[in-house]
Amino acid sequence: MNDALTDVAGLRVGHARVAGDGALSGTTVVLAPEGGAVAAVDVRGGGPGTRETDALDPRNLVQRIEAVVLTGGSAYGLEAAAGVMAWLEERGRGVRVGPDPAHVVPVVPAACVFDLGRGGDFKARPDASTGRAAVEAAAATAEGAPVACGAVGAGTGAVVGGMKGGVGTASMVLASGVTVAALVVANAVGSAVDPGTGVLYGRYGDGRGHVTPPDPEVHAAALRRLAAARERSGEPSLNTTLAVVATDADLTRAQAHKLAGTAHDGIARAVRPVHLLNDGDTVFALATGVRPLARPAHPLALNEVLAAGADVVTRAIVRAVESAGSVSGPGGDFPAYRDLYGTD
Repeated sequence: MNDALTDVAGLRVGHARVAGDGALSGTTVVLAPEGGAVAAVDVRGGGPGTRETDALDPRNLVQRIEAVVLTGGSAYGLEAAAGVMAWLEERGRGVRVGPDPAHVVPVVPAACVFDLGRGGDFKARPDASTGRAAVEAAAATAEGAPVACGAVGAGTGAVVGGMKGGVGTASMVLASGVTVAALVVANAVGSAVDPGTGVLYGRYGDGRGHVTPPDPEVHAAALRRLAAARERSGEPSLNTTLAVVATDADLTRAQAHKLAGTAHDGIARAVRPVHLLNDGDTVFALATGVRPLARPAHPLALNEVLAAGADVVTRAIVRAVESAGSVSGPGGDFPAYRDLYGTD
């Protein structure tokens, strides 16, 4: 187990970064096992940028999907999904729409974060080639491989309340043997840090017991540095936190939709405030369906999966913020939590 989304057997994760001077953006792809996974989505932010999310409505036709795309570049970056779609079509993976096995339409839901201009070049953003590179990276990994965190993929240009954000992941195995895991792109208008103590909000509820706050002098110095960085960079006006929460449990599409909704609680524990008009907070849920729910006939059997989904999202956000390194350049000054507080 790697405490990662890939602990859900069959899921693979790949990252790609936009190349070139002035670029600070990228794309992350979650690749499902061949044949796809049951999927759902819940959008809570007031300014989302998404693609193919209507297809995930339990009332609609598509039953399973082959990949989810998380990308930088705001709405421009949604073009990355076209590269993933082309890669899947070449392999005959998608919704069968004709007599020939090659007659498929890959449904590739996607969501974007705002990171335009953070590297200095407003037009340096993901496109179809970035999406293809990310899905190829995912396909090249071994099953159960570790997932790179921090300023990688869609988290390359992520910022949380003026502090460097990024990609994070976490997982847990329930007493029933069901695995629940999450991958996030932490990029929010709100802060991940308690301004009174310097403790990451997500640390208060991560189950690790007592939290020791940073030294008050270290915290005061961190606040001063962060204020100076915000003055140089300007207050972020458009952001978004994205997540994929996954399980190997056998969920219906309606149950997956409920999991996507309750997983938003994990964002709210780790970032304050959330779901603002200038956020586009979006959570996808995936269920590979290889394990039955404990007490499958019981009406409340899903509860432990729902609770775990929110927990792993919170832990993944903490990991994203702690894994990121500081970035300073023509697009702004974004100090990292580990540099501000001297953590490893």
